Amino acid sequence: MTAAQLVPASEARADIPSPEITELVDLNDVMTAAALPTSGLIAVEVNTDGTVSFALPRTEVGQGITTSTAMLIAEELGIPLARVHITLADARPELLFNQLTGGSNTTFSTYTPIRVAAAIARDRLLQAAATQWGADVAELTWEAGVVTGPGNRSAGIGELSRKAAGARTEEVSVGLKPRDMFTVIGKPHNRIDALAAVTGRKRFTLDLDVPDALPTMVCRPPTLNGKVRSVSNLSEVRSLPGVTDVVVIPTGVAVRATTFGQCIDAVRALRVVWNPGSAEGKSDESVLKELREAELPLGLPSLTPAVEERFTFHFRSNSALEPNCAMADVRPDRAEVWSSLKAPIVAKEAIAAKLGLPLGAVTVHVTDGGGSFGRKLFFDAALEAVEVSRRIRKPVKLMWHRADDSRQGRTHPMATSRVRISYLGSTVLGYKQRHTSVATDLGHGLGEIFTALAAKLPVGDIGFSETFFQLSQSMPYNFGTNSRLLSETDKGFNTGSMRNVYSPDVTCARELLVDQLAGRMSKDPYRFRRDFLRDERNGAVLDKAAEAGNWGRSMPDGTAQGIAFHSEYHSASAVLVELDCRPETVNRPIRDGVAGPRVTKAVIAVDVGLAVNPRGLEAQMMGCLMDGIALTLTSSLHLRDGHFLEASWDNYFYTRQWNTPPELQVIVMPPTTGKPGGAGELGVAASVAAVACAYGRATGTMPTVFPINHGTLSFEPKPTVPPVPPSPTDGLDHVR
Repeated sequence: MTAAQLVPASEARADIPSPEITELVDLNDVMTAAALPTSGLIAVEVNTDGTVSFALPRTEVGQGITTSTAMLIAEELGIPLARVHITLADARPELLFNQLTGGSNTTFSTYTPIRVAAAIARDRLLQAAATQWGADVAELTWEAGVVTGPGNRSAGIGELSRKAAGARTEEVSVGLKPRDMFTVIGKPHNRIDALAAVTGRKRFTLDLDVPDALPTMVCRPPTLNGKVRSVSNLSEVRSLPGVTDVVVIPTGVAVRATTFGQCIDAVRALRVVWNPGSAEGKSDESVLKELREAELPLGLPSLTPAVEERFTFHFRSNSALEPNCAMADVRPDRAEVWSSLKAPIVAKEAIAAKLGLPLGAVTVHVTDGGGSFGRKLFFDAALEAVEVSRRIRKPVKLMWHRADDSRQGRTHPMATSRVRISYLGSTVLGYKQRHTSVATDLGHGLGEIFTALAAKLPVGDIGFSETFFQLSQSMPYNFGTNSRLLSETDKGFNTGSMRNVYSPDVTCARELLVDQLAGRMSKDPYRFRRDFLRDERNGAVLDKAAEAGNWGRSMPDGTAQGIAFHSEYHSASAVLVELDCRPETVNRPIRDGVAGPRVTKAVIAVDVGLAVNPRGLEAQMMGCLMDGIALTLTSSLHLRDGHFLEASWDNYFYTRQWNTPPELQVIVMPPTTGKPGGAGELGVAASVAAVACAYGRATGTMPTVFPINHGTLSFEPKPTVPPVPPSPTDGLDHVR
């Protein structure tokens, strides 16, 4: 358990805004500072055919960073976007913290280094042309990848690439294209991988052709992190059709077969006796009791009027659309791994240590990923694939079953958040929040960044999670004395840095109490927020959402608008939603599900400073809204007797078509700074909070438990033994 006081109460006055640590340095700044020393090791490669290649030291998981990276290079080189080819770099230990994808940091931290690399390539090509023609660089012009010199001589960058190549390292000075000359950056572009994705030609991990790598799956325990005690029918399962190998590993019993269907049959046939797991006997109720016992006090009761509440946020799955998977080929003297990894250097180091091999004998290929939600910061599938390949001495193509990821995969921790806002008249005197959470696992690279930079961080020695918490949370309102504390408990769960990490819960709790406070002061929720926001940039975002969403319009009983604000990583977002809570909507029939309220309209306004690709940013915000709807209304895991009841997407209710708003508008504010802010996670917290606030206004009762339908189990749980259900055969029965 860790905690740190952000602002000593004796040092703040009610009429003076409390200092915000994130105004000095935030998580994105820290990650960027950690990456900067090795940013000069990335390079742009100009090919003889006139195309340009770049191995991006980050991971594309659907967020569109390969497109924005290509745009940066195309801008500086003045070439068509189609001529820029982006691949994902293999694990490169020399890059240290420059090969970690997370925290909305990719574009923020690579914006300048990638442009510099492209500008260096441009200058070298110009110098090569000047040398070849005996001219001065100032006499040359560059357009669409063609260099023109005196006497109408010209050469394409492909022709010049060999002459411009060099093997020595030297310090150079380059000039970057000024913003008023941008023709690519800031303009909306379609994703460069869109056609391949929609036509099925985009290649993910399991699409790769690794010789002799056969499908592999793992029979997992019925409770979280249980261990194999014994297996009574190994020889019987080894003789099943298509099965080539069955082997016990630390996480279960692995089966390799000709097809994944045969793997599923074999997994279901195994008879395993299991030792207890790390959450043996635990349930939602018992974990909630642990959390309440670990809560830090809010202090003495307020001497002035106050609004106060405790909010509960249940476990939520980190599962991505793409099943957790990896491929591995382990030999006595080397190992090769393929997987979508957001911390590939940490994975490479862990694999080398596991195998007892030198770091240079392990090759880790980073593949495109089909989603992440923070899940791919962890490399458990890669470790399992390596373990199986080592034991059977054959290449493997390992895939988790959907039930595996729901029950044994990473989850967003269950948490409570207590908030108290004290006031007097129309003045807010102070804000206190005590967030208590099942421990978040940060053992994937982020923690190492904090350790490396600890002496330079203004947070003292407060541990990984507390540092992360303080550097990722901000108070956008002038609420007098302001403190936020984190307390963590129970490390028996497989948790992760789910998209936006602490912010959805923390912001939701705050914004709901802001609505309550506005009511106490007889003020409109939008106007109240506007009056207390710290700066005009934030106010402009809130104003735009309210204006575009027609805030305050008359609505039928049982429906309402909700509005919320969230800022992080030098960016700001405001979300307005309209929610229908009328009985005919809430009770509409949904097969094996709870329909509940429906968001019918949403407006999202975002200011990210400079949006490299506004179209990509719009897509990100749409995804953030879907996350927000899910986390508020429908999506959670139910813990019972040491395991989660959900076993696939059919009973884990992420936002579905029947719950998406028919009206959706994303507004990207004009550039307000000269560089990008964080964007990948920006819209999640505000979306969660806006939906929650709308629910409170539509029903007249502020929600305190999330998602709001968690108390209703709408499906028949599938057995945990065998650990995976049979493949469905009734799909056509449900076509409408």
